[in-house]
Order: sequence, then structure tokens, then C-alpha cells
Amino acid sequence: MRYAETDQMGVVYYANYFVWFEVGRTDLLRGAGWSYREMESDGVSLPVIEARCEYRQPARYDDDLEIHTRGTLVSPVRVAFAYEVVRPSDRLTMATGQTVHAAIDRTGRPCRLPHRVTELFR
Repeated sequence: MRYAETDQMGVVYYANYFVWFEVGRTDLLRGAGWSYREMESDGVSLPVIEARCEYRQPARYDDDLEIHTRGTLVSPVRVAFAYEVVRPSDRLTMATGQTVHAAIDRTGRPCRLPHRVTELFR
């Protein structure tokens, strides 16, 4: 945990969890062999249409944290990601969350998720 990610009390600022969720889903897709850059080059974007976070324990300055991410196919045009922020030293869950994304094409219209994404979440 970096000092810049905390508030005056040394507790992680709440909005930073959503930044970490993005890192988790980007790493998940990259680990499956498809980066956001490639996806957008292929003409598909995944804007967030829903986001939530449940804060269970305050993460503090200098905590080492892991972001566990998994994806679920919601429909042919939507995918959801679930997140768990864990402090490895005591395996305590600091927060959980979810984002839902719609697939859109270059014109901003809904489109089917690419086959490689649907296969990843089956």
C-alpha cells in the first residue's frame, strides 16, 4: 500500500478499491492471453455499467494486499467480474466487489462478446 492511496488517517481511500479492481480484471484478461489493448484493437470495449464494493476491514498504509479476480459470463453481451481484496499476512478479506460490463463496438452499440472472452468464462 502506498502512502498516496491513503487518507489522513492512514486508511485506504475508498475509491482506490475500484482502481485495484481494474488492475485485477486487466491482469485476468492478460493472463488469459488477451489484453484490453488487443480487445479494443479488435473493435470491442467493455465499459463498466455497474459497480459495487463492500468494505469489510480497513486496509492501511504499508499493508501488502492481493486482488483475487474471477469473471462470469452474464449474457452474450455482458460479463461480470468478482473481486476479493485480501491481506496475505493474515488472509483477512478487506473488501469484496463486483463490476458488470457491456460489450460495445467502435460505434458505441452493443455487440456480442468475442468468442475468446466467452470461452474464458465458461
